[in-house]
Amino acid sequence: MDRYVTGAVIRKLRENKRITQKELADMIHVSDKAVSKWETGQGFPDISLLETLAKALGISVVELLSGEDVRNRNRSFNITRGKFYVCPVCGNVIQATGEALVICCGITLPPLETEEEDPDHVIHAEITDDEYYVTVDHPMTKEHYISFLAAISDQGVQFVKLYPEGNAEARFRIQGVKTFYAFCNHHGLYELKAPSRPRRQTR
Repeated sequence: MDRYVTGAVIRKLRENKRITQKELADMIHVSDKAVSKWETGQGFPDISLLETLAKALGISVVELLSGEDVRNRNRSFNITRGKFYVCPVCGNVIQATGEALVICCGITLPPLETEEEDPDHVIHAEITDDEYYVTVDHPMTKEHYISFLAAISDQGVQFVKLYPEGNAEARFRIQGVKTFYAFCNHHGLYELKAPSRPRRQTR
């Protein structure tokens, strides 16, 4: 374990809960003097107390150790409000239905935010038969490339992992797709709203 809960974190979380040191102490069956020592850096809670302490503060043990209080506000499970996380060390891609505390290779990953449009990262989406054909005009070298393409609908996520020296292209089922994403390993996440399928003309 390369991180341990600090007094500053305990104090911040306790104050966010609007409880006193005495109230917290009573909840985890220690003295208020013990809580005071933790918060002033004169001691640490025993590892056997971490689960009880985290529960009293309303967070998980992982959040307690990281010092982050993460709340998933997407309680309705709207897949289109999901988040992507990418590990800069191993390239692992995690997709969650909302904000989460994601750790990979010892790094706490921030959720990706979409970048502003620019001419070097334009996503193209064409409708061919019953598919979207999605491409990005972008170099695909070993050092600089599009790492993945994804299509998001209310029903789920279609995901295609790309690799250096390949093509920045993918095909996705049309049904319900609302948004496309492309992730550049140097510049971040880019977004395109899915084009509407042309209506068939009736005679």
